[in-house]
Amino acid sequence: MDSSNELVILPATPASCSGGCCHHAAEDAAPATAPEASRGACVRIPSMDCPVEEGEIRRALEAVPGIRALRFELAQRQLTIDAGEPALAAALSAIRAAGFEATPAADAAPAARSERSAWRAEGWPRFIAALLLAIGAEAVGYFAPAGRIWQVVGMSLGAAAIALAGLGTYRKGLFALRGGRLNINALMSVAVTGAFLIGQWPEAAMVMALYAIAELIEARAVDRARNAVAGLMSLAPAEAEVLQADGRWRRLAAIEVQPGARLRVAPGERMPLDGVVAAGASSVDQSPLTGESLPVEKVVGDVVFAGTINLSGALELTSTAGADDSQLARIIHAVEAAQASRAPMQGFIERFASVYTPAVFVLSLVVAVLAPLLLGWGWLQALYKALVLLVIACPCALVISTPVTVVSGLAAAARRGILIKGGRFLEEARRLRAVALDKTGTVTEGKPRLVHWEALTNSDPIAVGASLAARSDHPVSQAIAAGLPEHAMLVEDFVAEPGRGVRGRIEGRAYVLCKHSLIHDMGLCDAALEARLAEHEAQGRTVTLLASDHAVLALFAVADTIKPGAAAAVSALRAQGVEVVMLSGDNPSTARAIAAQAGIATVQGDLMPEDKQRAITALQARFGATAMVGDGINDAPALAAADIGFAMGGVGTDVAMEAADVVIMTDELHKLADTLALSRRTFAVLWQNIALALGIKGVFLVLALSGSATMWMAVFADMGASLLVVANGLRMLRPARDVTAAAIR
Repeated sequence: MDSSNELVILPATPASCSGGCCHHAAEDAAPATAPEASRGACVRIPSMDCPVEEGEIRRALEAVPGIRALRFELAQRQLTIDAGEPALAAALSAIRAAGFEATPAADAAPAARSERSAWRAEGWPRFIAALLLAIGAEAVGYFAPAGRIWQVVGMSLGAAAIALAGLGTYRKGLFALRGGRLNINALMSVAVTGAFLIGQWPEAAMVMALYAIAELIEARAVDRARNAVAGLMSLAPAEAEVLQADGRWRRLAAIEVQPGARLRVAPGERMPLDGVVAAGASSVDQSPLTGESLPVEKVVGDVVFAGTINLSGALELTSTAGADDSQLARIIHAVEAAQASRAPMQGFIERFASVYTPAVFVLSLVVAVLAPLLLGWGWLQALYKALVLLVIACPCALVISTPVTVVSGLAAAARRGILIKGGRFLEEARRLRAVALDKTGTVTEGKPRLVHWEALTNSDPIAVGASLAARSDHPVSQAIAAGLPEHAMLVEDFVAEPGRGVRGRIEGRAYVLCKHSLIHDMGLCDAALEARLAEHEAQGRTVTLLASDHAVLALFAVADTIKPGAAAAVSALRAQGVEVVMLSGDNPSTARAIAAQAGIATVQGDLMPEDKQRAITALQARFGATAMVGDGINDAPALAAADIGFAMGGVGTDVAMEAADVVIMTDELHKLADTLALSRRTFAVLWQNIALALGIKGVFLVLALSGSATMWMAVFADMGASLLVVANGLRMLRPARDVTAAAIR
């Protein structure tokens, strides 16, 4: 490694490439050469599908000079290597020397291939041939008469079976042994070789063939979990109907269509790209992205997303993003990045496995060496039991149990319109004891409207108020601007004060459009004004005041409606033992009125962004793990301070997608409770898998020491445990019950 460059292991990132324990990849691919690109070359490694193999490859590349950074993408079985051309060639050689097939992504076989070619490429014919040869070796050993010739025939069949099924395992095993590491390949290599040398060649052949086939089945099952969300990409059509310069419509590959193109989508078709409706009206099924059960009406000016379904009317769209940058693609990329993150339980399991495997290996050595001396066992008998223990020492089922379950949980959440940005947040959500809800856009619809306004002086301040409100992007200001006659007075020195209001100069005079608290600080409140404000606030209205430096000029009352499912969502959270509070920048009276409708008892109003942050800290000290739910923009300090930050309405909101730990793709508040329920379900499955893996291994450990377990039985137990935990983890993909409906009942 260059002394001037430190090797950096980068987290997986979206689309960085173009294109268990260990399963066997096809080994008949053509040799690859180093790619021409000098930076960020992508390499496909078909047999890299779990953290164990990532670690093996990382260690293999430690000795290669010139590598600047590595980016592993297990979901795609790809590795991006940031290095110069000579280092890339050396890196490919080092990966292959470690026993992994490695091909530059540009040269790799296309992902889309026939079932027959995929079956052949994965090695099934070779492994089935190995199994038949192993059965033949078993038959010769059991039925053939004693004799030198039959022994040679049986050994030849066994050796051929081991060669067909186990060359990849031997390569990886020898590489691990040279580095002093005890992974599954090293254990299997030692166990099979030892069994063959002590004359158990039929069993050695059967063990290697069964191991190879079981690993392939396991890899297929793991892929099912990893591809559960990636399969959403197929929802977007490969082609789009595009308007040409000559006025004709033509079907083009969606990936070739640039932003700004005019598209046509017939009823029943899926949207090929993100866009804005330019002509027509229709109902659109957005459930592939958001999990919404009801269609959404779309008219001219509304945004639509790739992969959603046009239900009723023909639409013409103006595309706003390319195929690789659509909302659907970004969701998938975000989940892929989340799949690459490590949950806390995964780290614990890997630390446990790093102790468990050497401990059983030492036990096998003790059995092989000391049992004949202390217990009077025969040397071959003791050695055979030691070899069985080596197979049991494999930590496959333990290591693979966590990532499969977590990935399945992430996929299940994404299907419900919940984007969780990592296994840590999925696992930790179950610990939440308090949830703080912002009011506007979270508990309420977030679409306030002006319901009352009045001038408080003899002047006509409405034009001034409308002009100031039009310059602000705050929802309340926008509601005021929309509800007043349009005015276009020039506003100079415009300043927005987050959480308080806006200031500006119009025709040389200074004005402020602000909350009650700022008017109070300016010393402009009187008893009459307080009474007017109290009357509106008691009705749940938000009051904004227009003032000059000397007097309050006008009052604007804006009302927002509570979301239909807010009260049920709060009940569902409470049913899970979670304290629910509201933190609002609105006045306390309005906040309390809205909170009462939602069934929230604890309310804090008139909060600045930094006040919300302090409130989150106080909730953490009182209750423990606390979540903040907001829009991902104004609530950024509180979202950052919370143990988990939830952003509502992530579809189309770039900032929300980036800012929060969990993004609720719709405005449905009940999905908070769904997230907590999914987290608890995931944690339960994780412990079930640990109990299954350790329980099965414990039983066969006792059977091996008592002489009741054979080597092929140990392989069945080990791989059976792996398949069981994978299948149990895949249960997370099944639809879960609606916890909000359960809470209502």
